[in-house]
Amino acid sequence: MRKIFRQIYVQVLIAIVAGALLGHYFPHFGQSVAPLSTAFIKLVKMVTAPLIFVTIVLGAKEMGGAGALGRIGGRSIILFELTTTIALLMGLWAVNYIQPGASLNLTPASIDASVLSGYERSMHASGGITEFFLNIIPDSAVSAFAHSDMLQVVLFSTLFAIGLSHAGKAGEPAYKFFEAISHALFGIVRIVMRVAPIGAFGAMAYAVGKFGFATMNSLMMLLVTVYVATLAYIVLVLGGICLMCDVSLWRLLKYIRGEILLVIATVSSEAAFPQLVKKLEALGCPTGVVGIVMPMGYTFNLAGTCVAQVICAVFIAQAFGIQLSVAEQAVLVGISMLTSKGMAGVAGASFICLLATLAAFKHIPIEGAALVLGVDRFIAEVRATTNMIGNAVATVAVAHWERQRDDVCMRETLGMRPKASNAA
Repeated sequence: MRKIFRQIYVQVLIAIVAGALLGHYFPHFGQSVAPLSTAFIKLVKMVTAPLIFVTIVLGAKEMGGAGALGRIGGRSIILFELTTTIALLMGLWAVNYIQPGASLNLTPASIDASVLSGYERSMHASGGITEFFLNIIPDSAVSAFAHSDMLQVVLFSTLFAIGLSHAGKAGEPAYKFFEAISHALFGIVRIVMRVAPIGAFGAMAYAVGKFGFATMNSLMMLLVTVYVATLAYIVLVLGGICLMCDVSLWRLLKYIRGEILLVIATVSSEAAFPQLVKKLEALGCPTGVVGIVMPMGYTFNLAGTCVAQVICAVFIAQAFGIQLSVAEQAVLVGISMLTSKGMAGVAGASFICLLATLAAFKHIPIEGAALVLGVDRFIAEVRATTNMIGNAVATVAVAHWERQRDDVCMRETLGMRPKASNAA
């Protein structure tokens, strides 16, 4: 029993249940412990940007320099774009089939859009498409890390890794330095993860205390649509990729169950990033592949966000009685692909992403986003979890395609049967 309670996922699960009970029976006190969750997430974000930097630099070095970085990065981007496109189409199919907003018959005047003011300011601050591409380039190397802008951190880290690979032997001392920094950062992660249950407790107590269990009943069909589409994506798409790469999706999910629970509780996929990196390396994925695919995935592989975003957008259209043609829905998918990339690392990113999509699409009243705001916390749980699972699957898949994965280690770690020998 003592060994069981030492497991991080058991501690997080207990903390989630305790937080939910506190929020339900003492809602005001439950809301007051929200800083516990905020502090934990800030601790993780504090180390995430430098960790992404060293994992990309060391990953490129281990895989053989700029050429390998380009090859693995290219394969990853193709996989990310393919899976997120499929995710958008699956979300589009689900919302058109279930039609969760068809019976609401609302008008823009019936919606109190004042609650959106803060989000709209953040959206306008992000600018348009041109501003998005310009914002990928940081004002300075320091500003990218200071603002924890993942797109900027990934760009600078990639360029730094390429430049260092061209330095040859002169760059060897730098690699040794970054290896030492990497050990120090993961040391910080081990310390931070000890307080993960406290962060999960605070997040769940706040959520239940503020919204209550009954909140989910108000827009149940929207939540059902998001959950069904997301589950279908995980089982069919991610499960299919796992099948092609000779790994059990179920066993992989069981292996990272602690990280899944942590993301559900904190509603932040970044909360599990450092620990997930170590777990994938222990699974048999080489450090080089993990160091390249994972940081890129947290920026470009946002399938969970895409599924929820397109469902929410069409749900709002249905609520106002707006019929979208096939061509208009195709445009909506294209805009969603762009806006989902542009909001990486922004606070409240997914909801701001929805506002940006509606503002760019123009066929759906942006005031309708206020409908979704009340249940966004519950959508965010599955959204963040799907993003994290998708990045884990992508890393395992790319390692397999690169023929760098230790399948013996992976099968042993996941409890799968050893692969049958081809020898007679």
